[in-house]
Amino acid sequence: MWVWILFIALIIVFLALDLGVFNKDEHVIKSKEAAIWTAVWVSVALAFSGVIYWLFTEGLIENPTNLTPNNAVLKYITGYLIELSLSIDNVFVIAVIFSAFKIPALYQHRVLFWGILGAIVFRGLMILFGVALITKFEWIIYVFGVFLLWTAFKMLKGDDENFKPKDSWIFKQIGKIYPITSDFHGHDFFVRLKGLRAATPLFVALVVIELTDVLFALDSIPAILAITADPFIVFSSNILAILGLRSMYFLISRMLEKFRYINYSLVVILAFVGLKMLFSHQVELPEWLSLVVISVALLSGIGASLLIPEKKTKEELPQND
Repeated sequence: MWVWILFIALIIVFLALDLGVFNKDEHVIKSKEAAIWTAVWVSVALAFSGVIYWLFTEGLIENPTNLTPNNAVLKYITGYLIELSLSIDNVFVIAVIFSAFKIPALYQHRVLFWGILGAIVFRGLMILFGVALITKFEWIIYVFGVFLLWTAFKMLKGDDENFKPKDSWIFKQIGKIYPITSDFHGHDFFVRLKGLRAATPLFVALVVIELTDVLFALDSIPAILAITADPFIVFSSNILAILGLRSMYFLISRMLEKFRYINYSLVVILAFVGLKMLFSHQVELPEWLSLVVISVALLSGIGASLLIPEKKTKEELPQND
């Protein structure tokens, strides 16, 4: 248990430094700063693979699935890449939520900080139950596989493109439970008006982001459970990917139009992982193959988005006199 305690303590230290030191004074996160922090978080996550190797080599952590140190590292990196790639889709939704509630850029980091703190707690619980289900009921892996294939199909159809936060069930329920003010009061989530305590748009955006992250976790956690059922690898790769989500948001949210084909990468990744789950008892794929498929799918989507010129609509084409 001391390994888990130390890891969670490390995450708490990271979060405390983030809000209390590096972002003590609220400011608009520029692209350069976001790029630096994205590189830092990715470097920390990849460097942690060395810790994974050491833990499994020395037998310092429980190893319920009997992984070798090399396999543990491969599964950790593969799981991290899955979580990181699926987080890109999360960025699109966060951008829509911030736009719908007109959240000033100055306060977006604060909302994301508390949103990610809540996401760590919720995902920890979901991972605990997910691992327990797969361990106790082996057939549940088929349910997860079908669910991931259905998610890939829905993503391919683009069913989630018309998401409107202010028309969502979540927003309506918040309004029934707690008064909502349309005005901002600095970075406060709550304000007292005429003796009544009301929620500001910052709090509403936070709740919507939190609950949509839970929905995203329904995809991402079964996806990583297809790679490994080792609880520490699942938890650590998931959490380290989430920690980098804030800087990633500020880096790529300003370039959303450039990543036109990234959704197809996510469809391929989800479909591959879903099929891997469905045929897990018939076909055993080598660890490196999963890593290669996920990496190639992600890089192909990014490359296609950057290299293939966007087709102009009739309105955008130059008109001849």
